[in-house]
Amino acid sequence: MKTAPFPRMHVSLYVSDLTATVNFYTAFFGQPAAKIKPGYAKYVLEQPSLIISFVENPERVQSHFGHLGFQVETVEELEQRLAVARAAGLVSREETGTSCCYAKQDKFWVNDPDGVEWEVYYFHEDAEFNDPRYQAEYDQASGTTQCCIAPATKQSIPEEVLTTAPMAFAITPEPVAASACSPGCGCA
Repeated sequence: MKTAPFPRMHVSLYVSDLTATVNFYTAFFGQPAAKIKPGYAKYVLEQPSLIISFVENPERVQSHFGHLGFQVETVEELEQRLAVARAAGLVSREETGTSCCYAKQDKFWVNDPDGVEWEVYYFHEDAEFNDPRYQAEYDQASGTTQCCIAPATKQSIPEEVLTTAPMAFAITPEPVAASACSPGCGCA
């Protein structure tokens, strides 16, 4: 097995049932865990380049944090991954030609045993339209939206962090569009 390129992303999730989680992710990722220990499992993936670990701790499982996902390079790759996920009975929904977060995409979704939602998508092009299914619904009682929240500006980051942090991109305080997606929004 060749090593995936660096930097690699690492994610660690708390799970309620490690056996069910390992069974699900082995089917979803199409490979066995690289390490399984009491209360712990880890997968090291080449495509997408990701290290993901699972720690069995039912008390710390949290819902509604958003979703995870990855973009594939071609429609053919999306179709291949979808066929494998369908065969394993993992697909919760499919969307073709949807405009989510102002991008035309084809995608499918799966949910792990703790309800963590994964999106696998192919990006076609930017769009001027956002599918109404991804629009926020305003809750008059709380005065907030349930999906896309539009803060006045991006988070302010101190100048010394911007100039010294080893980032591949810069974050600057600038206006955010009125339809900015928030975690849990359901869009990439």
